[in-house]
Amino acid sequence: MFEKLFYFDVPALSLIIRAVVVYLSVLILLRISGKRQMGQMGVTEFVAILLISNAVQNSMNGGDNSLTGGLLLAVVLIAMSAAISFLTYRSRIFSSLFEGVPTLLVHKGKIIAKHLARERLRESDLKTLLRKQGVHDLSDVETAVLEADGTFSITRKSEGPASYL
Repeated sequence: MFEKLFYFDVPALSLIIRAVVVYLSVLILLRISGKRQMGQMGVTEFVAILLISNAVQNSMNGGDNSLTGGLLLAVVLIAMSAAISFLTYRSRIFSSLFEGVPTLLVHKGKIIAKHLARERLRESDLKTLLRKQGVHDLSDVETAVLEADGTFSITRKSEGPASYL
């Protein structure tokens, strides 16, 4: 009975390759889903994340139910997370690829419609975000930016122009 806990049902290299492929695939799919979805996850997005984790489980473990296999997968996933974090820290290309870039939505009180469309935001969504920041008149906004992490930041005209590094 206890021998199944520590012996692989599937070769260890197969588990490692499966974990890497699934990790990168899910990461890419989540990046494609957009900044708004990750930064302002609603109920439907939360349910999707839960179901994704369940859906990819079997593709990662390949039928291996051993304790050692599960621990190996956990180690690979943590190592992948650390590697991606390191790469995004060290490289602008990887940072843009895995974390995204900020999107300017309002400049000098004017909405940039094509940027809104690219982020799948309606003008009413933008106005809601502005009101949550205490802005009720678009002409008061110097810049409004949807950050790479999905958060929303504004600079009021009274604060002066924003400087981006």
